[in-house]
Amino acid sequence: MHIVWTILIGLAVGLIARALKPGRDAMGWIMTALLGIGGALVAKFVGQQFGWYSMHEPAGFIASVGGAIALLFLWNLVKKSS
Repeated sequence: MHIVWTILIGLAVGLIARALKPGRDAMGWIMTALLGIGGALVAKFVGQQFGWYSMHEPAGFIASVGGAIALLFLWNLVKKSS
């Protein structure tokens, strides 16, 4: 059941990140969920490096949205260059 919650929260984070970032980001539901999950992982990694989170502490929702927005910007840079 933990995986289902991770996917649902990742989808919510991905949808919010896509709504906050200016521009059109054409991707489906699965990619949006993966974007949100990836944003949470990025936020947790960065937070651990700066000492904001401990090893087994989840990243915050707002930090996850920030990580997802950063991934969206990186995705658009890679997509434009190819």
